Amino acid sequence: MKKEDKSDIIKQLESTLGEYAHFYLTDIGGMNAAQTSELRRVCYKEGIKLVVVKNKLLKQAFENSQVDFSEMYGTLKGETSLMLTNNANAPAKLIVDLSKQKSNTLKKPAFKAAYVQESFYIGENYLEALVNVKSKNELIGEIIGLLQSPAKNVISALQSGGNTIHGVLQTLAER
Repeated sequence: MKKEDKSDIIKQLESTLGEYAHFYLTDIGGMNAAQTSELRRVCYKEGIKLVVVKNKLLKQAFENSQVDFSEMYGTLKGETSLMLTNNANAPAKLIVDLSKQKSNTLKKPAFKAAYVQESFYIGENYLEALVNVKSKNELIGEIIGLLQSPAKNVISALQSGGNTIHGVLQTLAER
């Protein structure tokens, strides 16, 4: 590969990394063309961009980035693919779901590392934690629900209390 081609690929990787808030490093080695194509289709449906990369070129893109990705350099061994997304837990859910399928004898994609919400997760032991990471919209929904809960309780108490007081006053008036 020519040096100009490599620099173009590195620049393209840098811009792609900048477009997405989160990414996962996975190993899809050993998958045939049909399996890889099916994985790409599933990723696309989930809003995940799957890119197979060369480790040296990805490391160079990491080095050129404003973020210090040096913690991930150790995972750049073997075959590496990037799963890029703006939904933090989508790739983790996909990896777990695919690993549970009986037809997936290769257990691929295999999780290597992730950069999610400006934190590094290295090693397969973090996969379950990443599945439980909530997206921004889920967190906003929970906060709104928590903020509305006390107001609903007060309104409900006032409404039921008003009926009770009205009932007591009516009973007293009848006596």
